[in-house]
Amino acid sequence: MNQASREQVLAASAGWVAVLLNVVPGLGAGYLYQRRWREYWITSLAATAWFVAGALLGRGADADAEAMNQLVGLLGLLVLAGITAAEAGLAVKRVRS
Repeated sequence: MNQASREQVLAASAGWVAVLLNVVPGLGAGYLYQRRWREYWITSLAATAWFVAGALLGRGADADAEAMNQLVGLLGLLVLAGITAAEAGLAVKRVRS
């Protein structure tokens, strides 16, 4: 049985599914669908670094700043999801052309 190359697996994947999986559950689930492990781990490390930075910077914050910190944290994760979704879709488009 022949193993499919990385490009064949990527070309066979549905780009919209990878985009949707990177946005809805977020944090690189679309990369798992595309079997792109390096990109998945980079995304996981970036999200973990964002959580750790937020926890370290939010220590000792008063109640007013806490709401702003949560908003900044959520926006950062949404930006990360948007970037990974766009990259996953473009990767499929690039391999198919």
